[in-house]
Amino acid sequence: MLSFNSKKQLSQFLAEDIGKGDITSALLPKKKVTVRIISRESAIVGGATYAKTIFKIKGCNVKILKKDGSKIRPNQTVMIISGDAGKILMCERTALNLLTRMSGIATQTNELVKKIPKKTKIYATRKTAPGLRYFDKEAVEIGGGKKHRLRLDEMVMIKDNHIAVDSLESLIKKAKKKHKKFEVEVENTTDAVLAAKEGATIIMLDNFSPKQIKKTIQVLKNHKLRKNILLEASGGINSKNISTYGQTGVDIISVGSITNSVKGIDMSLEV
Repeated sequence: MLSFNSKKQLSQFLAEDIGKGDITSALLPKKKVTVRIISRESAIVGGATYAKTIFKIKGCNVKILKKDGSKIRPNQTVMIISGDAGKILMCERTALNLLTRMSGIATQTNELVKKIPKKTKIYATRKTAPGLRYFDKEAVEIGGGKKHRLRLDEMVMIKDNHIAVDSLESLIKKAKKKHKKFEVEVENTTDAVLAAKEGATIIMLDNFSPKQIKKTIQVLKNHKLRKNILLEASGGINSKNISTYGQTGVDIISVGSITNSVKGIDMSLEV
């Protein structure tokens, strides 16, 4: 996999916001100030290291008080920034946007992780904002989840639209010739058994009810296929029903809402 240059991406985010220059901050006198980023609510901090990088790009000094993954309560300080006032304010919105979004994802993920057995893992999906996928998935991991596929070149995942073009059996045979690991999305127990028999690494049970999942697991056990595969539950899973899905015996639960319906944490920068 190609390496990701986070500093380059953060510089682009900053450039997007600044444009030709921060004409408001340009009105300020050259003055050194110290500011704090404060959380207004309880959360899991995510993105503090990247927010620090954004400020450092413009020559500011940063001290992180609450590291990524740590819990924070209302009115606690995440970090202290010192430097030229204009430079700090130039970075303020970009840093806060990323910090509040990543903290929201980490917090939401952590809340879901608490609702399921430890052996079952929360997986992120590719339902992320373009340009933010690396940071969104990093935030999921900070919250206790797993990134799953970051990009299409990481693992074969045969889904319904692929099967609409070619048959499930044909696609599995092609995948087996080129790849050691691959995932198959299925919509019924029969296809789950077929995928397991053909050597799928992960089988995604798409839009299965908890009752259907339990039935499918029992059928796989009857065929002595359960131990050979990882089972993933996906589709319509949220904070209200995830505990029930966690009790079905699946290995993975993928939740799109943690990255595509993000509620950012309320934080502010105060001079």
